[in-house]
Amino acid sequence: MAERIVSIHQPAYLPWLGYFDRIEQSDIFVFLDTVQFQKNSFQNRNKILTAQGPVWLTVPITSRGHMSGTLQEMEISRPNPWQRKHLASIKQSYGKAPYFDPIMSELNRFYETDQDRLCDLCWDMLQTQLTLFGITKEIIRSSALDGVSGNKSGLILDICQTVGATKYISGPLGDGYLDRSEFEDASIEVAFHDFSHPEYTQQHEPFQPAMASIDFLFNHGQAGTQMLFSRNGSNAESPKRVSAST
Repeated sequence: MAERIVSIHQPAYLPWLGYFDRIEQSDIFVFLDTVQFQKNSFQNRNKILTAQGPVWLTVPITSRGHMSGTLQEMEISRPNPWQRKHLASIKQSYGKAPYFDPIMSELNRFYETDQDRLCDLCWDMLQTQLTLFGITKEIIRSSALDGVSGNKSGLILDICQTVGATKYISGPLGDGYLDRSEFEDASIEVAFHDFSHPEYTQQHEPFQPAMASIDFLFNHGQAGTQMLFSRNGSNAESPKRVSAST
């Protein structure tokens, strides 16, 4: 049986580089949009680097009804000028970056067109960013998988079995809740993602790891992504690596 490597992650707004590294290491990435929304998580916010240091960009979620629904149900708060504010912050922070114009031309539509649901925004932005990073892997929404159920470890295992995984790449926190014996019984190997963050030129010093991935794209462009991922036998020089957690 051919190896089939799967990774799974919740939607994230402007994900960090480690998010894309895990996708690059996979054959299939499952966009986990059927779990509960987590307030103050990376699902609806991330950090960019300004002259004053890292700042959060947050997509506001409506509090109408309750905030305990699934990610699929989370509506973006309207009317709210979040798009205008995010765009202004991005332009102020990266307007002089070497690749601002070509990268921003791909992102502008997300700040000019309203979307009702957080998941749809994250999904659409993910497709664009995957193209910018040159990542061509199979991407599936968990909401499109029939009959998947369970919680935590059981849910992950069910998804892995549904998509035919032989190996699952978990985030570091998975070691605290995954039932490794159940995966072993299902003949699915479990590995834990260990992302070594590259240190690259930013607009401001000192270097700040774990920024939104657009920080890298604005500074190094699409061609620069070859330094991030080992693909196609690339001989690109590997940048210095620093510790980061998210």
